[in-house]
Amino acid sequence: MKDTLLVPARYRGPAKSGNGGYVAGALAAELGDTGTSPVTVTLRQPPPLESTMRVARVGSGLVLTFGGAVVAQASTSQASLEPVEAVSWDEAVAASASYPGHVSHPFPTCFACGTERPDGLRIFPGQVPSAREGMTRVAATWVPDETVAADHHEYDDPARRTCLAATWSALDCIGGWAGDLTERLMVLGRMTAIVDDLPVQGEQHVVTGEHRGSEGRKTFTASTLHDSDGRIVGRAEHVWVAVDPATFNG
Repeated sequence: MKDTLLVPARYRGPAKSGNGGYVAGALAAELGDTGTSPVTVTLRQPPPLESTMRVARVGSGLVLTFGGAVVAQASTSQASLEPVEAVSWDEAVAASASYPGHVSHPFPTCFACGTERPDGLRIFPGQVPSAREGMTRVAATWVPDETVAADHHEYDDPARRTCLAATWSALDCIGGWAGDLTERLMVLGRMTAIVDDLPVQGEQHVVTGEHRGSEGRKTFTASTLHDSDGRIVGRAEHVWVAVDPATFNG
């Protein structure tokens, strides 16, 4: 386990802070082998960019701090993560054409879903039919490239795979677009995820997201990442928190 974590500016979500999924995944990676247990990361404040944060083990979990203040906490979870129904690659391609972020985007330079990021993941979710009454489902395509190679750990695998942090990032923002991000500004508050297999670079993947409820300032969503064979690569659940656009990251 490393005792520090620095988030390069490339991995921003909002203009002045780290992408929530990327930071959560980077911290989850420091927990080491968690077996079949999901990991829950709670974000307490916007993670700073290009700044050294401290990672400390507290009990069986980790705490990420900056300037003495808690930025995030990570621990294993017993949550059962219900996957979001898959769609085909062609359906996801068609859905991405209707991505609301093409018209209006609160964070256009976001690493995961930003339209102004040629060096980002470029995950652009659009709505697809849902079998669950009253639930919004979205889908997008993703082909991970060599710039998001496993850079936190070396994995003993002949396939060239994507790092855990970028995989969490791919599972992150699609949840916000499945929720009510088009109606109000939200940021990731908590994410619980399990990655069954790190995505293979250059392979076609489909990520789906689903809105699963709202309560006050909180919105609850889920996401699932499938590989080209339709196998589940990873899945996640999120809690989003509405914030004041005038003060967030000000």
